[in-house]
Amino acid sequence: MLQASRITKKFAGVSALNEVSLHLAAGKVTAIIGENGAGKSTLMKILSGVYSDYEGDLVYKGEVIRFKNTRDAQQVGIAIIHQELNLIPYLSITENLFLGRELKNSLGMLDKKAMKIRAVELLKKLKLVVSPDTHISDLKVGQQQVVEIAKALLYDAEVIIMDEPTSAISENEVEVLHGIINELRAENKAIVYISHKLKELFKIADCYTVLRDGKTIESGEMASMTYDSLIHKMVGRELDKNLNQRSLSTAPVLLKVNDLCLNKILKNISFELKAGEVLGVFGLMGAGRTELMESLMGEHKSMQGAVVLENQEVNFKSPGDAIRGGIVLVPEDRKKHGLVLGLDVKTNISLSCLKLIKNNAGFLKEKSEIALAKKYITSLKIKTPSENQLVKNLSGGNQQKIVIAKCMATAPKVLMLDEPTRGIDINAKTEIYKLISELAAAGLGIIMVSSELPEILAISDRVLVMSEGRVTAEFETIHATEDQILKAAIADSI
Repeated sequence: MLQASRITKKFAGVSALNEVSLHLAAGKVTAIIGENGAGKSTLMKILSGVYSDYEGDLVYKGEVIRFKNTRDAQQVGIAIIHQELNLIPYLSITENLFLGRELKNSLGMLDKKAMKIRAVELLKKLKLVVSPDTHISDLKVGQQQVVEIAKALLYDAEVIIMDEPTSAISENEVEVLHGIINELRAENKAIVYISHKLKELFKIADCYTVLRDGKTIESGEMASMTYDSLIHKMVGRELDKNLNQRSLSTAPVLLKVNDLCLNKILKNISFELKAGEVLGVFGLMGAGRTELMESLMGEHKSMQGAVVLENQEVNFKSPGDAIRGGIVLVPEDRKKHGLVLGLDVKTNISLSCLKLIKNNAGFLKEKSEIALAKKYITSLKIKTPSENQLVKNLSGGNQQKIVIAKCMATAPKVLMLDEPTRGIDINAKTEIYKLISELAAAGLGIIMVSSELPEILAISDRVLVMSEGRVTAEFETIHATEDQILKAAIADSI
């Protein structure tokens, strides 16, 4: 159906892709596998017409073709579902679906009835039971992701590219999506599927192509591949899994939370965090994990309860207060809440600590700003051509590392991480795990929210389990099992 041959793409002299080749067959799901920065997103942008300036050839249905823009690609039958939501919050589902491709009647007026009928058909196919008149802002994140998928399916596409389509949707919605993919496969569509959830790929993919450092490493049938060998091909080495080996028996209590309540969302949350400890927080969607982190950051003035930091009760009225007090948060949505995408790496890192890089006259000291950025580029292994690179041009994993760097630049006592490895590949995850362990070893208290049980068990010393705004269980990680934690997470729902 579609063949990419010896594709090379450079940015500012740095090769993002180096003679990459890819074959997409009709009626097959092809998994594109690789760590962040491997070139997956760049290749997909070439296939979907975002980038037209590259070396090499695209052959679509036997003909060499070069797209000038995304509309060219859409018109011939190539659609892409982006990882990051690309919806207008205050427009309806129907308006989002047909934005830029509105249907008109014989008088040249918008045919709202026809668009609504088509929207209903798509929502029914995707098993999303909501009115097509619903505003996007009124939908949950998982529902918004389904609408994003519907946008791609609106075109009668022959090639459908799915970039991390399940990163923000529930297990039930994942099953729905996989059912849709099976239907599309039966219709002889070529599906490109990018995901860092390898178990998911073994379930849905027919073929695979591994990219590493902008090069094609290997392609083949998924049935012939094992989990461990696939990881090895992605990173080129074995991964260190021994991460949570810390002794905390004599460590002092750094943070103590007593009976924290927030409206009807959080109910009498109490816990302690020791210096040098990694406290994992696990819960299903709606458990209140993010709201807990936000409350500790002073985002919710209606919060009740006591927060004691280093034996002194604190009452933060804003995130600025919390940061000055020694608590900082790496937010779940890095692009919306963690970064200024149009600014460069050094500016993003230094934004949180401008006082440290200003002179007595109030002007920024450029050398200090550059030194600060280079320090974290090196220590966090951020892949960037330089500290002057725009953050929007970096991979998701490297963007996440910049958010962590920005937080660490404030010299916190407590570091909170809300889904720190969401949308990040195996190797980048391991680097962040090691970083968390190093920070804990240096005496930092760390609270880590994660939806991935293996991640919680791999890095945490203790695990708090939340369900419907309450703490339902607490485990020493060394004695915990996935079954125990999951049972506690659904306890209030049984």
